[in-house]
Amino acid sequence: MTESIALLTIFVLAAFVGVEVISKVSSTLHTPLMSGANAIHGVILVGAIIVTGAAESTIVVIVGLLAVVLATVNMVGGFVVTDRMLEMFKGPGARKKELHK
Repeated sequence: MTESIALLTIFVLAAFVGVEVISKVSSTLHTPLMSGANAIHGVILVGAIIVTGAAESTIVVIVGLLAVVLATVNMVGGFVVTDRMLEMFKGPGARKKELHK
């Protein structure tokens, strides 16, 4: 019981610190921050694949496959958001040129 409360406390504090740190980042640094987060998500995906591949019980395989799916969605979503953010930094002329290709 005490261990559960300690883990919940750590989770809540980590969430609070994460929100505070991200809210202080200027808008010009969000793209590099997202790129770093995408790299971390890639490492998480590889770890989930390795753990799922080495699983010996059915429940571990199910949880591992869920982790692989969620990590994939998270990583792909991060790349989509980063691409949209980079499009916002382009000038109006660059957007028109890409539409005519």
